[in-house]
Amino acid sequence: MSNLETAPAEVACGASQVTGDTPVVEVLRPREVPLGGPRAMPVQRTLPQRQRSLIGAWCFVDHYGPVTGSAARMDVPPHPHTGLQTVSWLFSGEVEHRDSAGVHAMVRPGELNLMTAGAGICHSEVSVGTGVLHGAQLWVALPDSARDSGRDFAHYRPETVSMPGARASVFLGELAGSRSPVTTFTPLLGAQLDVDARTDLEFEIDPTFEHGVLCDEGDVELGGVALSVAELGYQGPGHRVLRLRNPADRPARVLLLGGTPFCEELVMWWNFVGRSHDEIVTYRRLWQDGADRFGAVDGYRGSVTRLPAPPMPRTRLVPRALPHQ
Repeated sequence: MSNLETAPAEVACGASQVTGDTPVVEVLRPREVPLGGPRAMPVQRTLPQRQRSLIGAWCFVDHYGPVTGSAARMDVPPHPHTGLQTVSWLFSGEVEHRDSAGVHAMVRPGELNLMTAGAGICHSEVSVGTGVLHGAQLWVALPDSARDSGRDFAHYRPETVSMPGARASVFLGELAGSRSPVTTFTPLLGAQLDVDARTDLEFEIDPTFEHGVLCDEGDVELGGVALSVAELGYQGPGHRVLRLRNPADRPARVLLLGGTPFCEELVMWWNFVGRSHDEIVTYRRLWQDGADRFGAVDGYRGSVTRLPAPPMPRTRLVPRALPHQ
């Protein structure tokens, strides 16, 4: 998925720092941004934000839908990425993915599609059919040791495992005895949790991880703090237990994201993750010039063959030492 803002803000991510000065649970509220051209579908973005740009290596969280009819149309022309992995997870609907590694795949509910950009890739995304479109698009920042790797793609459909009061689909990492076989470049956790009505859920987590809970459906509480739909609750490392509560008479659904604090400074701008202003300038120029670094997407049938990059900001992009507790 592309960041289609015409004037994307600089996001400078400092290395994670663990302190005891912040609340146990922090609530990140979303902002609405457009996705998909002239008749853009709105999405709710909770990462990155100025006060928190990373949860582990998770650096970008968009939640969209449920929407139907013409409002559910997603048509994102070929666009570039560097230094990251994209994680596509649907609750309903279907999206066609094509990329410059030659992959043509469908994104379907309950199935992980993970694309590794490495040094450079481009891809397109087009919704299929006229049903309900509802899902999340996530990015994972690659560490310096892997950010110039080759293009790659992984597909995985996790089995649903039972927990007391909930069911889990673990698409990355390990939880509740279920382990994803998909390789990650830093320790990560990604799972869908379907929580029964009027349930208090408590389960063990890796204390070296920081965690985020994205509320998709219903109203849940993380550590006693209420989360509404599209809000992201953050719990820092140092905890061995994560507590979720669904006080309502209907089931709830969340995405659980986690990882060890990411200890490298990043600069994110548009669809690029780099380490400096000059790197971002180079990536943008290469994309605009049609360089081989990103390749080409075959089979995309939209009216716009490739998405142009927006203008660079007038000031230099400089990493700031933001705390990520």
